[in-house]
Amino acid sequence: MTQPARIVITPVEGFRQLSTFIRLPRRVYSGLPGYAAPLDMEQRVLLDPKHSGFFSHGEAQYFVATRDGRPVGRISAQIDRLTRDVSPETGLDARTGFFGALDTTDPEAVPVLLEAAAAWLRARGMTRMLGPWTLNSNGEYGIMIEGQSALPMVMMPWHPTWLDGVIRAAGMTKAMDVLSYHMEMGPDAEAAHIVPRALQVGDGRLGSLSVRRLDSRNVVRDGEILRGLYNGTWRNTWGFVPYTADEMAAMIREIRPILRDEHFVLVEQNGEPAGVALVVPNVFDVAGDLGGAPSPLGWAKLGVRLLRHEFRSARVILLGVSKAISGTALGAMLPALLIRELMNRGNELPYTLIELGWVLETNLPMRRLIERIVPAPAKRHRVYSRDL
Repeated sequence: MTQPARIVITPVEGFRQLSTFIRLPRRVYSGLPGYAAPLDMEQRVLLDPKHSGFFSHGEAQYFVATRDGRPVGRISAQIDRLTRDVSPETGLDARTGFFGALDTTDPEAVPVLLEAAAAWLRARGMTRMLGPWTLNSNGEYGIMIEGQSALPMVMMPWHPTWLDGVIRAAGMTKAMDVLSYHMEMGPDAEAAHIVPRALQVGDGRLGSLSVRRLDSRNVVRDGEILRGLYNGTWRNTWGFVPYTADEMAAMIREIRPILRDEHFVLVEQNGEPAGVALVVPNVFDVAGDLGGAPSPLGWAKLGVRLLRHEFRSARVILLGVSKAISGTALGAMLPALLIRELMNRGNELPYTLIELGWVLETNLPMRRLIERIVPAPAKRHRVYSRDL
């Protein structure tokens, strides 16, 4: 009997190999139930050093696994210099390296890919490997453990169910699970009653609180408000890496064509930012049936759908509360107020569903708030750790 060819790992160099790396998930996962390919263009912004804000404070090496000359898997290894300054509560430090973008349908490729990433990190003085994050915890997060058949969502990675067991067999141990919840939108949805009606801010005021939307004339300023509140809220949370000004500006540029003023909820207290949430439309609604590299006709369809804003779902990607009120009764209430305000906008936004994630499995206050309305998460993603 002929033995299968061995797995060969090749470091990615140059535009052509990076293109292979970007396209690999849709090539190996194509046809698997529940998988929808993200746009190659979107992935290039995430991964290409010429476009990704990560490379202003980090370095990475990509690897592709081949068998018989055919790409069968991929992985990234990266170091983020921002971990030098984070708090001990994050579980990160200057000698924590990361892996990400782990995708394959070949179980034998998994340990070889993980060892390639570990060797690259070890050679640079790292003593621990954590992941997958692409490229840090502000990007795509974890291996999908549950939810393969759930609605595909922007910036949410998809993986086959067997991958978790193979990763653990390769010597990785669970570090953390993150959960995502699906909330129905609209005035009659249960989530609209997540806080008592008397506490909603609406378009008016609640005592010293007021609410506003995105200021289209000052998008950069509002992006900085969002970044400051987000970084302040989660600074002592497991896995936290701060958003930099460059990364926030890059994200705003990327989503600006599909961003509406009502996607941004800012609660102010006496004119000062107190809490913020940002929702982004789910690109899979308009591009999920076009493949990662649409034909000219596909691009034309996408353009029409974007102009018509034919989105049916969206995702809360950032939520933050001011440090000044963190730990107070108002600070504890603000996430509910922000979610309630999003629900109130159901008559204006075309979405029937909003995804809330990633919620750390250890974040019991947030889980209790959400699970009053949605008893169980729709998706679970896992992060792993290994000493080097």
